[in-house]
Amino acid sequence: WLPESARYDVLSGNQEKALATLKRIATENGAPMPLGKLVVSRQEDRGKMRDLFTPHFRWTTLLLWFIWFSNAFSYYGLVLLTTELFQAGDVCSISSRRQEVKAKCSLTCEYLTEEDYTDLLWTTLSEFPGVLVTLWIIDRIGRKKTMALSFLVFSFCSLLLFLCVGRNVLTVLLFIARAFISGGFQAAYVYTPEVYPTATRALGLGTCSGMARVGALITPFIAQVMLESSVYLTLLVYSGCCLLAALASCFLPIETKGRGLQESSHKEWGQEMVGRGSHSPGESQE
Repeated sequence: WLPESARYDVLSGNQEKALATLKRIATENGAPMPLGKLVVSRQEDRGKMRDLFTPHFRWTTLLLWFIWFSNAFSYYGLVLLTTELFQAGDVCSISSRRQEVKAKCSLTCEYLTEEDYTDLLWTTLSEFPGVLVTLWIIDRIGRKKTMALSFLVFSFCSLLLFLCVGRNVLTVLLFIARAFISGGFQAAYVYTPEVYPTATRALGLGTCSGMARVGALITPFIAQVMLESSVYLTLLVYSGCCLLAALASCFLPIETKGRGLQESSHKEWGQEMVGRGSHSPGESQE
């Protein structure tokens, strides 16, 4: 269990809670509490929705909402599509198989084979290397490029499914696609709290998470309902969505690689980050 930061409590008006946190830290470190009292230089409004749409953050907020939506939309869509693709054997057979099942009985339930369960396990385990790859590259190429790369790889794998590949190649493509889309999700979780200041950090992350839930809510209508009409259109929707999300990642105005969490006000943080957006972490600022 970790307490809120003392600074956050002070700015939120919880002076006693902030003091209790500092006393606890001092006790755990075996150090005496410094003399003095906690003083707030100025009182600020905390976490207003309108702060996400100030001139400094409006574009960032809208792009992040779409990125989070696309992450959940594509991730859960792939999860739903995987069993359908494995049962059909390949993309070319899925439409005819679903028509046969529908003609026999709308309540027919097909069992997964042992091979299906094995391949499903492999695609599920792909999330571990996906997260490890993200962990390795996120501080090397940056947050924006990591998210863009994840979306591009997912989109490319989705397009390759148009080729009616065999079972082994299908499993490999689904493995890669799921690895990168799950890794991109983690990159978004890293980037979003870093890009917002203390005042709106939780609100920014919360609204982005809400947009992800919207994507998860919509995706069954594509992965299940649209699939009955056209498997190619279904794959095209997911591929196109991720391609647009990759562009959105590139257009994010702020790269947070190498920057610590700032504790300035919302306006100061926006001016600072946008002003430094074109500089790399190693460059000096005048």
